[in-house]
Amino acid sequence: MRASLPTPPSGPSLAVVAIAALLLFGCGDDSAGPADAPSSTSTTTSSTTSSSTTVSSTTVSPPTTVEIEPVVVNEDSFLNLADMTAVRGFFVDNVLGDLDATLAVAENTEGGIYPAGSVVQLFPGEAMVKREAGFSPATNDWEFFELVPSAAGTEIRVRGGAEAVNQFGGSCADCHQAADPKFDLICEQDHGCEPLPIGRDLIELAQQTDPRPRLDAAS
Repeated sequence: MRASLPTPPSGPSLAVVAIAALLLFGCGDDSAGPADAPSSTSTTTSSTTSSSTTVSSTTVSPPTTVEIEPVVVNEDSFLNLADMTAVRGFFVDNVLGDLDATLAVAENTEGGIYPAGSVVQLFPGEAMVKREAGFSPATNDWEFFELVPSAAGTEIRVRGGAEAVNQFGGSCADCHQAADPKFDLICEQDHGCEPLPIGRDLIELAQQTDPRPRLDAAS
């Protein structure tokens, strides 16, 4: 549940069916019979007009299916906060590797829609991850996580979209949906969410005591 309450959401396929129309031509002909001339001379005149047939057809394209790749999130997706990128007191990452796109939104004080794969955390024990389009329309495709961080890494205790409930029995979605829509469910002090019941000093203390191993220590 990044950047909002403590610490880090599938997809339908789109098909387009084209319909073809066929127009048939019309055809006709006319003729004149023989005519009698004076005295013993007769002249026969024949005229035949034929029209050609033209067929117009439209090529029909086959239906197009757009495949949406799922954003895979597991326990290895979550890092020590110190290995993430800090933005105004919260931390971001991107499990698909597109950190620049995530940062472009996170650093924009006017808001924006986070790209798929974005991870947002305020505390080590909670996170929110932007899943693929269609994962959870009710939560703007965010998936909420309750985590158990330890020296061994990260354990996922709770995960889900609108149905996710935090360790205090509260709905993660309800809290974040109070944010101004332009901030894509990310809560900050001036985004419209209810303020946290603890001060900035305790928040920073929790962030600094993240027990998970650092990336440089693992290498």
